[in-house]
Amino acid sequence: MMKQLLAFSQKEILELIRSGRLLLFVILFIVFGIMNPALAKLTPWLLEQLATTLAESGIVVVDMPVDALTSWQQFYKNFPMALIIYTILSAGVLTNEYQHGTLINMVTKGLPRWKIILAKTVVLWGTWTLLYSIMFAITYAYNAYFWDNSIAADLWIAGVLVYLFGIFILTLVIWSSTLFKTSTAVMASVGALVIGMYGISVVPTWGTYLPTQLLTAQNLLTEVTPLHDYQFAIILTGILIPILLLGSIVIFNQKRI
Repeated sequence: MMKQLLAFSQKEILELIRSGRLLLFVILFIVFGIMNPALAKLTPWLLEQLATTLAESGIVVVDMPVDALTSWQQFYKNFPMALIIYTILSAGVLTNEYQHGTLINMVTKGLPRWKIILAKTVVLWGTWTLLYSIMFAITYAYNAYFWDNSIAADLWIAGVLVYLFGIFILTLVIWSSTLFKTSTAVMASVGALVIGMYGISVVPTWGTYLPTQLLTAQNLLTEVTPLHDYQFAIILTGILIPILLLGSIVIFNQKRI
């Protein structure tokens, strides 16, 4: 039973490597990791260069203090873009298989459909874990070298919360991929659900329950928001992930491929 799952997972990993997508992902996330402290470090210099021009327009540039918090705030600003890029490039995780008919032979040869879903999910989650760890570690290392990371409260907890949101989004991708046959439709459905959650979060008492609340985890760094304000979002996200995964298996078992 486990041999089939491991074999299919290895196939997915090899395909990720041979296609060059893994290398592309790693390079992109290294760039994102370096970008956070680099922008923080360069901002005062850029303002200094623009000071004269801005002064002529009546804008006075004051000295801007830069520390590890500045870099971490940049990290959380860049995080959504990094997740969006990874999600878009991973949206074809099942739809590409539909279009090329590559799953038909595997299923007819006796590979259970739930193993396909589980293997796809494990590889998607595993790759995200690797990439996110690279981006976080690079930012952490540069911040430790230039400044002092201890200035940021609950740094590791905040990092885990946005990582969890990434896992939730990728599980949504798997679930949507069992409903739709094109990556465009998958991305549209995931985007619509996230926008819907943002719409609901306009009501403050509702927003604290939704997974999108996790994206405000940077507030933990400055203790603007206490950790207990995230407990309902963590619980709901933790419940939704296995439900979506189970739903994906149920739907995929009934789907014509």
